[in-house]
Amino acid sequence: MPELSWQKSSFSGGDAGNSCLELAIGADPIRHLRESDEPDTVITTTVTKLRSFLLGAKAGEFDHLA
Repeated sequence: MPELSWQKSSFSGGDAGNSCLELAIGADPIRHLRESDEPDTVITTTVTKLRSFLLGAKAGEFDHLA
């Protein structure tokens, strides 16, 4: 995998103990996601699928799983 520039939300804080989701932009339309405390595990998806997932999460489509 090529070297990626990972970004995390400004809401997650800068402390070492703060685990959060990180995003890296690959070759269009690929996006890479990982959890900061598990940096070797990377999920790869497309912009369209990530957008659909985020819209569904914001709309509460997955609330019954919590």
